[in-house]
Amino acid sequence: MSRGFKLGVLAAAVMATAPAVQAFEAGDFILRAGVVHVAPDDSSDSINGLDGNPLLGLNAKVAVDANSQLGIRGTYMLNNSLGLGVLAATPFKHNISGSADIASLGKIGETKHLPPTITLQYYPMASSSALQPYAGVGVNYTTFFEEKSVLGDLELDDSVGVAVEFGVDYMLSEQFGLNAAVWWADIETEAEIKGVTEKFDVQIDPMVYMVGFTYKF
Repeated sequence: MSRGFKLGVLAAAVMATAPAVQAFEAGDFILRAGVVHVAPDDSSDSINGLDGNPLLGLNAKVAVDANSQLGIRGTYMLNNSLGLGVLAATPFKHNISGSADIASLGKIGETKHLPPTITLQYYPMASSSALQPYAGVGVNYTTFFEEKSVLGDLELDDSVGVAVEFGVDYMLSEQFGLNAAVWWADIETEAEIKGVTEKFDVQIDPMVYMVGFTYKF
């Protein structure tokens, strides 16, 4: 009997005796937790003073750095193929730095934000599959708070925009699995330094990455 044949028989025996993993079905609640990394694809308008002229006579702009936090996502399966997902996280903290002609200033401020997001998710695989890729589209609401700037009283307006996500779960048992996901959110805010600048647009538009664990109940 050849080695390959023996290995084939052994693999078939293991598959026959291993319990089938039932993945996601209508009525399931799915909780995902892990590390979330927000990487802004940022840009901003040039900043003008209250007189409408460029701030300090320069092409002054701002940039926003990346940050990682604990993320929690929940999904309720509406049926075997569609789920309603909600994203939450501990507050993200971002440094705000000078850009363009004022890049040499380095950090000029900071802010925190929360990005609750609701998506409708599609799961193309049968519920009997341990591997469960999914795609979703929905709405992101980002609220900014604890804004600070060395230039004065910084204010950032809240943002509402489209969010798109792609992810995959691999279920190790009936309840536990591994998860990886990436999504993009349309986040744009109007910024203002009270008594110093006119309002100016800041586009953050981050790519967001998450790796963690899945629990189904």
